[in-house]
Amino acid sequence: MTKRTRRPPRRVQLAGFLLIGIGALGGCGGGSDPLGNPPQVVNSGGAVGTSLSFAYFQRCVNPILQTPHTIDLNGVVTTNTCSSAGCHAAATGRGGAFRLQATATVEDLTNPANTPAVLQNTLMFQNFFSAQAEVIINNPGQSLLVNKPLLRNVLHGGGLIFSSAQDPNIQVMEYWISNPMPAGQDEFSPAAANLFTPADVMLGACNTN
Repeated sequence: MTKRTRRPPRRVQLAGFLLIGIGALGGCGGGSDPLGNPPQVVNSGGAVGTSLSFAYFQRCVNPILQTPHTIDLNGVVTTNTCSSAGCHAAATGRGGAFRLQATATVEDLTNPANTPAVLQNTLMFQNFFSAQAEVIINNPGQSLLVNKPLLRNVLHGGGLIFSSAQDPNIQVMEYWISNPMPAGQDEFSPAAANLFTPADVMLGACNTN
């Protein structure tokens, strides 16, 4: 009589297959991670060292965000600021991640005491940082900061703020987005002087072309 070989229970077989599979996956990654994932995410070099001008923002762009504008919301016309409660106010705004400090004041960039570390702790820098997150640098046509107030191919809970891309306020924002600081230089780069006429970050007029 031939003796049958008893097969291991199905649960034991599955456990064996899983152990073999995990061992194989460990070999693919070249490390201890059984899924072969890299130890960290590394951004491409092209995404490093590009920033917009803080000086131009505080003198030219921030006033647009703090000035009352005529708003057309589904045919209802009112007047309000971007930084108002219910819009983009830092504490009470309902305008998504874009938040503004209504009491932000212009910082003196000629004062040696206003180092980058000091400026980064100001309300104006909070506005700058939030606004820069709404843009694609060097591409105003794809930037929410420009497209939302124009209702250009995107919804905006605040309604229509500017009637056309020729509005002087839009031109200021587009200029800011299109003129980043030189590669490798931060938002406080002295190159920002070239964005004003004369080239003075505190007294010069805001360039738009």
